[in-house]
Amino acid sequence: MFTQLLQRLKLTRFFVGEGPQTPPYHLHRRNVYILPTKQGLIFANLLMLMLIGAINYNNNLAYLMTFLLASLSVVGILHTYRNLLQLSLSAGHIEPRFVGEALSIPIRIDNRAGPARLAIELQFPGEDPYVVNIDTRQQQYVELESVTTQRGRHSLGRFTIASRFPLGLFRAWANVHLRYNYLVYPRPAAIDQLPVNSLYKLEICGDQGVGADDFAGLRQYHSGDSLRHVHWKAAARQQGLLTKQFGGDRSEELWLDWNNLPEINIEQRLSILTRWVLLAEREGKSYGLRLPNQVIEPSRGGPHRHQCLKALAEYEVSTEHA
Repeated sequence: MFTQLLQRLKLTRFFVGEGPQTPPYHLHRRNVYILPTKQGLIFANLLMLMLIGAINYNNNLAYLMTFLLASLSVVGILHTYRNLLQLSLSAGHIEPRFVGEALSIPIRIDNRAGPARLAIELQFPGEDPYVVNIDTRQQQYVELESVTTQRGRHSLGRFTIASRFPLGLFRAWANVHLRYNYLVYPRPAAIDQLPVNSLYKLEICGDQGVGADDFAGLRQYHSGDSLRHVHWKAAARQQGLLTKQFGGDRSEELWLDWNNLPEINIEQRLSILTRWVLLAEREGKSYGLRLPNQVIEPSRGGPHRHQCLKALAEYEVSTEHA
């Protein structure tokens, strides 16, 4: 109802800003607003009392002081307002996080079109403001944080960029809503054991050094390799990170199956499956994921881990089969 009232009065942009905008978001005279702060209102009342006193006593020095301070405050309005104009904002890549973790949101502020900007405040609703100074014709990167509370794919919420510089008597601000999505994985369950339904997959041609039987040599470390297979002695001798390779004609294959879980609610199932994905990856197993609406074939490594966690994060209740 409040939003509808604002729309009727044409004040929606003033209070909550525009809808999601494609980056970069440019600050100009139509989306930057300014009002007195609490200190500004107190200052205005003091000026009124000084003016009344000057009129009552016909004191020229009081007149001079009153109008001098009033002139300074008017000049302060201009400087506070111009401290935000011509800035451009965009968001960088947001790394996925698990529910309950702090989400780090990189915001780029582009000031290549103006002088130095001081005491710029950026703030998500309910969070502490982040204050930054931006040099002349420079770009500044700011890491905003927001606590994740729900899994899934989310759009970047509205945040505020504001300035009280230089006198603190006025606050200029703009409501920024960038069109940008990020992913939140389910919260991992507090368990430390994998399911016991793993099996060995026989391969006639061998596993080309990714099995679990005989030592086959060393190779350069790749992201996603199990830490158990790192040759730590070589690392201690400053020979770089090397990974042990094992030969054989079999490799362990683990299926993380939705249907093998007990009759618990959906979020608990997703939480357990998330923990199993992390444990299987940590132990270097080849694992697959079976969901009611999707099957991910066994593999391992960073991209496979992300694929499984993404499927769990985006799982919809409506897709569950009877």
